[in-house]
Parts: sequence; structure tokens; C-alpha cells
Amino acid sequence: MRFRFSACVVLFLLATSLPATAQTAEEAKAFVDSAETVLDRLGERAARAAWVQATYITPDTKKMSARTSETLTAAASKFAAEAARFNDTEGVPYAVRRKLDFLRSGLTMPAPPDSQKTARLTERSVDLESAYAQGEWCPGEASSDRGPFAEDAGCMPLGELTDVMARSRDEDSLRAVWSGWRTVSPPMQDDYTQFVELMNEGARSLGFSDVGAMWRSNYDMPPAEFAETMDRLWQQVRPLYVELHTYVRHRLAEQYGEDVVAPGEPIPAHLLGNMWAQSWTNIFPLVAPEDADPGYDLTERIREEDLSPEEMVEYGEGFFTSLGLDPLPETFWARSLFEKPADRQVVCHASAWDVDDQDDVRIKMCIEPTAEDFQTIHHELGHNYYQRAYKEQPPLFRGSANDGFHEALGDAVALSVTPQYLQQVGLIDEVPPPEKDIGLLLRSALDKVAFLPFGLMVDKWRWQVFSGEVAPAEYNEAWWDLREQYQGIAPPEERPEKAFDPGAKYHIPANTPYSRYFLARILQFQFHRSLCEEASPDGQLDGPLHRCSVYGSERAGDRLYEMMAMGKERPWPEALEALTGEREMDASAMLDYYAPLMDWLREQNDRLGAESGW
Repeated sequence: MRFRFSACVVLFLLATSLPATAQTAEEAKAFVDSAETVLDRLGERAARAAWVQATYITPDTKKMSARTSETLTAAASKFAAEAARFNDTEGVPYAVRRKLDFLRSGLTMPAPPDSQKTARLTERSVDLESAYAQGEWCPGEASSDRGPFAEDAGCMPLGELTDVMARSRDEDSLRAVWSGWRTVSPPMQDDYTQFVELMNEGARSLGFSDVGAMWRSNYDMPPAEFAETMDRLWQQVRPLYVELHTYVRHRLAEQYGEDVVAPGEPIPAHLLGNMWAQSWTNIFPLVAPEDADPGYDLTERIREEDLSPEEMVEYGEGFFTSLGLDPLPETFWARSLFEKPADRQVVCHASAWDVDDQDDVRIKMCIEPTAEDFQTIHHELGHNYYQRAYKEQPPLFRGSANDGFHEALGDAVALSVTPQYLQQVGLIDEVPPPEKDIGLLLRSALDKVAFLPFGLMVDKWRWQVFSGEVAPAEYNEAWWDLREQYQGIAPPEERPEKAFDPGAKYHIPANTPYSRYFLARILQFQFHRSLCEEASPDGQLDGPLHRCSVYGSERAGDRLYEMMAMGKERPWPEALEALTGEREMDASAMLDYYAPLMDWLREQNDRLGAESGW
């Protein structure tokens, strides 16, 4: 996370303006150079304010962040408007033109030209994110069914609720907790409706039809072509998802009964072990093959070793240094947040930060001693190492080739957290034999494959909202229509119009684009396959893709660093080619990775007579 615009930018812009009509390439370059200098120098202030607000939530820090964000948003929009004046200027060098495009279309939250509306926009933004961060369910105050929870039960924050979702197998408890968390989001709907209206006004002032079109324009292709690319990738992987869905639904019906999980129907969302049914790994014990036990439990081993959060992060750093990359700076260890403080509220959602666009990188994460957090640490450090690799680029080129690359990099590293890697670093004693692979692949697929349609539909919903295709009164209905269409998931109970269930997912109130996560699920396997080939002595895999770890391969590290150091200087197909030799995003590597599982799922579904689809 890095804010590139900050306080005082508006004052700077009011004090210095370009001529009314820009006619030369020299003027365009002067504008870009000035903008880069100012934004790089002042961006750090906004990043530090945001860090304090996220790690020390108080009314004061909320106001500080809101004010800084307001100035930042107004400044970014002002630069975007200025950049648009050079659209028809001839003779502009490639690098300058690319920077102008980034200035014009790179905003996530475009502000209206009116300063009072900008203030309202940033207030709505902070209110939405803070409402989510402070959300909790109080069974004693519940107006709906509290299930088995006592009337005098204390209030439960999201962390406790997700723990119940992960561990409980009592359908009443799961239903109550699922519904309970969704009492947090209805009050957000009016704020979100205003938020969308204000952002759309800002997007239109920059020449875009709406915010969705603006977001989709950031992928070195026309917005419509990007949407088509997303659909193409989904069609590649959909058969694998359908087989997984079919198998899981049958096993859940065995657990809860066909009156709860009906054959041929969507799966009730509260039974999949995750508050948003985006990852199904927590129900692995319910669906695992009989011989799935690999002979080790990483969570148990982490707890046996009594690893501290900092020690878990050290394992992640060790992976990257084994590739020949530099250790993390001392400031990382001094300034990161690894544990939830006992004395204040923080945003525990894991994130990686680049505060000064140089070496002040950090992670913010309330680390628990689990296998999931062990992998998440590797993922977040992937962001930090990417950030450090492109720090020598000009400010506007400091970023990933596209936002999916940033997410994919850490995930590709996590794919190398294999049993072989765990043995190499001393966390397990023996590598399980090949016959244990199906269990490991199924556990992985319950995360990565199960996520795909959710990763696709979140922004599809927002694109419809931004374009006006879905009106506020239809927000919830449209959300569940897409979840059923793509995921084959349904709510466990009738959802009212004002439920605003989208707001119960962090990335909606936080206004974080979600397509990057879908792309990351695809690209990580493409990255992984290429890195594994690079790590192999003859450039050819010497075993199944899912058994490969590039830990210790400096050749793979060199190839990875070459791509990361490019930043966003060149279009993403060139960065992809630098790492993989391919210029098109392709899901075939994911299918290669899960090929043994796909065969097994088909066999199981045929044997069980499980009905496919929904």
C-alpha cells in the first residue's frame, strides 16, 4: 500500500498552474516532471497518516486520515484533469505519455471537481472503512435468531466470528454467526450510495463513463477487452471449479443432510467454513479423502515450536534471501505490526505497505500461529520485495505491471511452500510420498480454485453498480444473483433488500478493486511454472508442477527480480514475457498444477453419482 498524493498538493497546484492551452511535448514533460517531484515528496505524508489510522483507530486518527485523504484525493483529481489537457499533444515521448495516462486514469477513488463534494467523498470513505473495522455482532442485542448463543453473550468482533465459521459444524451456530456479521453492513448502504455517486461524478469529469470503466482502463487494453479477458480466463478454469463444487456439495449433504444441502442446488453459504464462502479450506476435514493425512500438521508444528509472529516472518524473509534477494531493512522489523495490540483497535486485515517508495516497507497483520498465516506472510512479503525492486524507477513507474502481478507474486512464492520446502527449513521431518498428493491438492484447491468465481463476481457487481445497471434498491439482489451464477452459492435465509451484504466484505467499504485477486489466482501458476522451469537444470520440469519449490534457486531469483525491477515502465505483456516468455495471461498452468486432482474429482463424482451443476 502506498499513497502517492498527499497534503499540500492542492496548495501547490493553486500556486502554480500551467498555461491555459498546452501545445508542446516540452510542456507535457515539464508538467509530468513537476507532478512526479511533488507527488513523490508529499506522498509519504499521506501514507504515514493512513498507517497511524489503521494501527491506532481513534476519532482523532480517523479525522487526521480523512483530512489527508481529502487533500490527496483532490490533488490526484486535479493532476488527472491537468494531464487530460495533453491528450492531443503530438510528439510526446513514450514514457511521458505513459505517465500522463497513469495520472489521468490511475485513481481508485476519483473526486468530483467541487471541493465540498470531495470533502463528502473522503468522509464517506473513512466512515465506511471505519464502520467495517469496528464491526461486531452482539447476540444479546440481536433482532434475529441468535442460534445457540446466550442472550447475555458478549459482543463478538469479526475475528471471533470467523473462528466460529472455521471450526463449528453446528448448522444453527453457523447460520447465526453468518447472519450476525451481516448486521454490520446495512447502515453502510446510504453512505455507499453517496460514495458511488460522488466517485462517478469524478470519473466523468476525467472523461470516463463511470468508475468501472476507469478501473478497467488500467490494463493496457480497452476496458471492454479487459472484461472479455476476465471471462476468457474464467471459462478456462470453470470445468475444474464445477467438479470441485459437485464433490464438495455431495460431501456437505452427507454431513448436514439433503434437506439442508440439496442435490443440484447452490450450496448454502454458511456451510463452507469462511464468512464469505470465498475459501473452503476450513471444511477440508469434511471432504478429505480417507488417506489424506500427509503425516504432518503445519499449524500444530508451528505451535509446538512456539514460533512467535516475528519468527514466522523470519521464515518468509529467509525464502526470499535464498533466491539471492537482499534481507529486509531493520526499519521493517522496528515498524511493522505483527500482533493485535491489547489496548486499541486496529485494522487486522493483512496488508503490505511501502511508506516512502524506497526502503520503509512494512506489513500490518495480526499474526496467529497457523499454517494459513504462515503462507500469508510469504504473500505479503512478496509485495514488499516487489516494492523494493522497482524503487529505482521514476515515481509514476513504481508499481506492478498490473495490479494482478503484485498479488500473484506473493502467491507464486507461497506455491513453493511445499512439503519439500518445509523439510528444508526444518519445520517437518519427512516429505510425504506421492500418494498423499491428492489430499494436499484438494486442500489447496479449496482455497485457490474455490476462490475464482468470487474473485470474478465482486467487481462484476461493482461494475454494474457504477454503470447504473444496478440501482441501490437492487444492490443485494444483484449481489446474490451473481453469487449464484458464478459460485453456485446461496444465502442460508431470505435476504431483505436493505441487507447490503456486499458491505460485509472488506473490499467493498474499503473501495479496493478486486479483479487483481482473480488475476493473481491465474498468474501465480503461470509465474510458478516458469520459475520452476528456470530453477530446473535443463529448463524442463523434472516432476509434477505441484511438487516444485524454487527455494534456494538464485537463477529463479534473478529471473523474478528482472521482472519486478521493471515496475510499470512497460505494458504488462512485456513484463509477463520477461518472466514467462509469454505475452498473454493463460490459465493452462493452473490446470497443469491441478491435473491429478481433476482426474480424481471426476472419478469420485462418477462413483458417488453426484449431480453436477446448479
